[in-house]
Amino acid sequence: MRQVVLDTETTGINPKLGHRIIEIGCVEMVNRKLTGNHYHVYINPQRVVEEEAIGVHGITNEFLVDKPLFHEVAEDFLAYVKGAELVIHNAPFDVGFINHEFAMLRQKLDPIETYCGVLDTLAMARKKHAGQKNSLDALCKRYGINNSHRELHGALLDSEILADVYLLLSGGQTALLLDKNEAVASGGVEIRRVLSERKALSIVKASDQELLEHSQYLESLRKGVEAIVWDL
Repeated sequence: MRQVVLDTETTGINPKLGHRIIEIGCVEMVNRKLTGNHYHVYINPQRVVEEEAIGVHGITNEFLVDKPLFHEVAEDFLAYVKGAELVIHNAPFDVGFINHEFAMLRQKLDPIETYCGVLDTLAMARKKHAGQKNSLDALCKRYGINNSHRELHGALLDSEILADVYLLLSGGQTALLLDKNEAVASGGVEIRRVLSERKALSIVKASDQELLEHSQYLESLRKGVEAIVWDL
């Protein structure tokens, strides 16, 4: 199963008001393992980035001047995500912006849902942790994921963090690494990422002799149970 954890940064919060995508970051997982095959691009939105948005992601208008336009990256982006399940935190936001960009192309593309499945981790979190805060930062704190390096939002960084959150949220590959003096109740958790190129573990099968001895042991247990006399 191929999944692409995706995040975008934008000029503002509403594409209907003319706001556009300025950054796309994706990390790929196959069978719940990170592959190292990332997709990341900055995009010139051909409009001003709002100050509020810059305060969130730190991407300035000056930085975006020489970046490609969306129509120049659309084909590569679609080729990367096509056929995958997109894992997105607050999917309606990112999907809405992507579909807005697709609709603005000279040769319009169908909505992203036509090419990909979409899984919303915010909806998952709200169902699993009803009545609690379920922002990406809140989930990192809840699951003990270190995101101290995340001073500003960034699409690729947020996608990498979301991949960790998703694996924990959906019961995936995690390891409890507790200090010997630390109580189990502390819930310290660290993600151990397993790359897809890692060699498969060898399967060790019991020999005929071992199977015979095991069968004889089980038979001795059965006979022992039958020999018990209950004294009531």
